[in-house]
Amino acid sequence: MRPPELLRPHARAIAALLGLSLGTTALGLAQPWLTKLLIDDGLLARDFAAVLRYALLMFALALAASLAGGLNRWLYTRLSGRILFALRERVYAHLQTLSPAFYARNRTGDLLARLDGDVAEIQRFALDSLFAAVSGVFALAGTVALMLALSPALTLAAAVVIPLEWLWLRAMRQRVRTRTGELRERASDLSSFLVETLPAMKYIQSVAATARERLHLGRLNRAYLGSLLRLQLTEFATAAGPASLGAAARTALFIAGGWQVVNGTLALGALIAFVSYLGMAMGPVQSLLGVYMGATRVRVSLDRVRELTDARPEVTPTGGVAPPAGGPLEIAFEDLDFAHEDAAAPVLTAVRFRIPPGARVGVFGPSGGGKSTLVDLLLRHHDPQAGRILVGGRDLRELDLVAWRRRVALVAQDVVLFRGTLLDNLRYAHPDATEGEVLAALERAQLGEFLARQPLGIATPVGERGARLSGGERQRLAIARALLQDPLLLVLDEATSALDPDTERALLAEIEALFPRTTRILVSHRDTPLAGAELLLEVREGRVREVTA
Repeated sequence: MRPPELLRPHARAIAALLGLSLGTTALGLAQPWLTKLLIDDGLLARDFAAVLRYALLMFALALAASLAGGLNRWLYTRLSGRILFALRERVYAHLQTLSPAFYARNRTGDLLARLDGDVAEIQRFALDSLFAAVSGVFALAGTVALMLALSPALTLAAAVVIPLEWLWLRAMRQRVRTRTGELRERASDLSSFLVETLPAMKYIQSVAATARERLHLGRLNRAYLGSLLRLQLTEFATAAGPASLGAAARTALFIAGGWQVVNGTLALGALIAFVSYLGMAMGPVQSLLGVYMGATRVRVSLDRVRELTDARPEVTPTGGVAPPAGGPLEIAFEDLDFAHEDAAAPVLTAVRFRIPPGARVGVFGPSGGGKSTLVDLLLRHHDPQAGRILVGGRDLRELDLVAWRRRVALVAQDVVLFRGTLLDNLRYAHPDATEGEVLAALERAQLGEFLARQPLGIATPVGERGARLSGGERQRLAIARALLQDPLLLVLDEATSALDPDTERALLAEIEALFPRTTRILVSHRDTPLAGAELLLEVREGRVREVTA
């Protein structure tokens, strides 16, 4: 991913904005020349008509430049936002293709910092560097041409500082890159801390760890501030060199130009205009040198974002066959082996079993034995290195990935709910469901009385991660959502482990009544959910063994 790739889809808007920007720059370039004419042809020549003419013209150009600048800023903000959002959506879309293993290896706060700060830094450089380079070259060429017209000797003298400034910035480049990288890492540490602790605040309070976490935040803040101050000092030193050289050049030119004015070889208005153009020339020079330094800083963000975009999905949508319609299907694991990337040992080895259509299957075994991996393989979060999974006689990899996942309903121990209403969350897996279908699903999931107590009905907010609901209500919402999916396969992954025995038995009975013909896989370390299973599978040390029920 390179900055030019981000700009190419917006080429026409960029070209129009560049034209407006160059027009604004041209209006600014005319002001010192008009000042020269006002002084030399008006004031010194004692021609008031000329003074009035040039003064009014300066006002008109200044007004036009102000209006053009305002329009330019509005258009730039709109274009900048579109490019930023397109880049962020592109990176986010890639993240959606990555497996759960990727998210287990990476801190959520670090991912957020990269999606926010680093992506924004890339966008700013991609657009700002283009405008700075084009506008800078145009403004510099214009000012140099006008300076040469006023005094070739003074112009050549002023040009001496440019290579000196470039050499200074080149010497400082690696220091800026190192300090920028440190600051990005400290920002990631802060984001990760907040992402981890804010959702866990109830637990932190319950174990009286609030003071400890405040101290932890203080250490992170001090580390961030230290990195920020070191970067500030480095950037100050980087900017101070060219600024000092520029100030020295202006002083020398004032002395040399003043000597020429005193000796009558240069007009006063010409000297004032020349010095104005010199000041204007320093701006483009600083902008172009800033682009050079910006490229150094943005490489840090590019590397951090590239680590995300270079992460390869473990699963690619290779097939396009729709899952068979109709009733439940036979599912078969045939000599399946699976291991995580860079893992020392395989997670599953030589797995072979068959699930009859519509069967109730119990899966049990010790933690870490591979139970959840079986579920992930069924949802194609991973593909096996050997063997295959057959669904209705077809290799799972031949099926359309999105269509298959829509026909698998997963009810886990930690029900995933999003900030929004009951209706929003119930429609999440089936966006086209009507309100009537949603209400029917709620009624079938034994949530009719709960809904009747809510003044807003299905428009009731559920809170952050469903915080306004009890554990049982969250579980029943997950069941209602599964009903709306009309699944070919229902997976309950420790779904009832947090419930008391009576509630668990009642909920399992309701599931049997609600999904009588659906193939059901119940993963549990407890006996209650496994009771009545037509097929019992023990997963231990990567092996799957059928157990007589």
